Amino acid sequence: MSMLRLYTRVLELLGKEARLGWILAGANLLLAGAQFAEPVLFGKIVDVLSGRPVTGTFATDSPWPLLGAWVAFGLFTIGCSAVVALQADRLAHRQRQAVLTDYFEHIMQLPLTFHSGTHSGRLMKVMLNGTDALWRLWLGFFREHFAAIMSLVVLLPLSLYLNWRLAILLFALCVVFTILTTMVVRKTYGMQSEVEEYYSDLSARASDALGNVALVQSFVRIDSEVQGLRFVADKLLAAQMPVLSWWALVTVITRASTTITVLAIFTVGIALHSQGLTTVGEIVMFVSFATMLIQKLEQVVSFINSVFMEAPRLREFFDVLDAVPAVRDRPGAVDPGRLSGLVEFNDVSFSYDGKRPAIEDLSFTALPGQTIALVGPTGAGKSTAIALLHRAFDPQSGIINIDGMDIRALKLTGLRRNIGVVFQEALLFNRSIAENLRVGKPDATDEELRTAAARAQALDFIERSDKKFETHAGERGRMMLSGGERQRLSIARALLKDPPILILDEATSALDAVTEAKVNAALDEVMKGRTTFVIAHRLSTIRHATRILMFDQGRVIESGTFDELVAKGGRFADLARAQFMFQEQQRADLEAP
Repeated sequence: MSMLRLYTRVLELLGKEARLGWILAGANLLLAGAQFAEPVLFGKIVDVLSGRPVTGTFATDSPWPLLGAWVAFGLFTIGCSAVVALQADRLAHRQRQAVLTDYFEHIMQLPLTFHSGTHSGRLMKVMLNGTDALWRLWLGFFREHFAAIMSLVVLLPLSLYLNWRLAILLFALCVVFTILTTMVVRKTYGMQSEVEEYYSDLSARASDALGNVALVQSFVRIDSEVQGLRFVADKLLAAQMPVLSWWALVTVITRASTTITVLAIFTVGIALHSQGLTTVGEIVMFVSFATMLIQKLEQVVSFINSVFMEAPRLREFFDVLDAVPAVRDRPGAVDPGRLSGLVEFNDVSFSYDGKRPAIEDLSFTALPGQTIALVGPTGAGKSTAIALLHRAFDPQSGIINIDGMDIRALKLTGLRRNIGVVFQEALLFNRSIAENLRVGKPDATDEELRTAAARAQALDFIERSDKKFETHAGERGRMMLSGGERQRLSIARALLKDPPILILDEATSALDAVTEAKVNAALDEVMKGRTTFVIAHRLSTIRHATRILMFDQGRVIESGTFDELVAKGGRFADLARAQFMFQEQQRADLEAP
């Protein structure tokens, strides 16, 4: 993306503030014209005081009308500048918050495959740095940069009109400045992108360490993690310093150009004055022009430098913003309301890489209220099949129907409102227990919270804490709650949601026997009257499933009830025999004296 296209996109993100942006642009144009009244009037006053009457537009032989005009232009400039600055501040702040919210909504809608391949720390860094960059560019553009650019547009033709000989010197200064700035931008373009990569590494590494602080402390890794962060920071500084040096050089040469240009105007002006080709007032006027031109060029340098320095951050921001969700609502998608839970997979196939199928020709039907268990080795396709059901992905072929409707014809929010998930790892916000439970039902009453917690076997440990339902769960619930407590809260959340379809993804695999018994009692409660899909490695948890699907390499190789599959003597029977023999051996070892 070119710098011009990048900045165009920055302005496009003004959205509904674009109208105010156009008004501010017009005000900046008026300011650009008004600012040049001061040096022009100054030169005319000098001519009048030196005994040379002014002709043309400002024709007069008295300095007072010129001084009055100067005051009028000055008051206009001060008032207009104050209004522009205030409105530019308001525009930039309002739109920054609007874009930040839109960005957050966008990344929350991106599929899990995107999030699994992108560190959350990087996404946070891109969001905050990107919106801060937009805010700075909007603010700078409407407060001073656009006015500076317009001033150059007004100044150069005006100077040619007043005295083309002296104007050539101003043109020469602009040409030198343009060449110099272009050279520095090209020199440092790739270098600043490298700097931004180090910033991303720094953010991701710090976030990674903070997210695993228990691991860092228990393995005495604090010094090592700090050293690793310091190493990245040192590389960042080493890459940043040359960029800063080049832009410092631009500043030095621009300042030197000021002195050279002013001296040149005086030198040429004196020579022209001796030949009667200019007046003292015009010399003074062009010296003021030169000083103003340098000031505006420095602002333009600041503008270009700002765009250049922010470009890598903005590119990262736009890359994420341009990411298109692989799964989204189709045109004409409908909200199905509450479904009954009849689920049908018809010849469904899906591949992550387009080469090896994760699911191939999968067909089965789950009637409302049935429990379907999915078993098989790791990588057999169980989780993929369930992910297709709630449209984490869409199949490459085949159809998944719920209540006779293709799920791709349903709105995503409507589909997922009908599906509850209890994950293997209970996911909790760093908020109160009540807020975590209300994720399932935002308008749930306190009594409904208590009822759901009781049915999920969670009320006892909630009531033991001082703040009860207002107790904070801590980050992901890991510091304040045990695994079993987190899982029971997750089940209570599913009970509150009351979905007709429930997915249990290894919901008890990480629990001890006592806690598992409590969680299983809670799961029995939440499964009542729902179409339930259970992904399980522990076969004891699916003994009473309506049907068990044995997966291998993306296909269902066996299907039936627990007793039917054991009697069949196939792969499931071998797996069941191995697990129960292992459990009996463990029990015997524990009972042995």
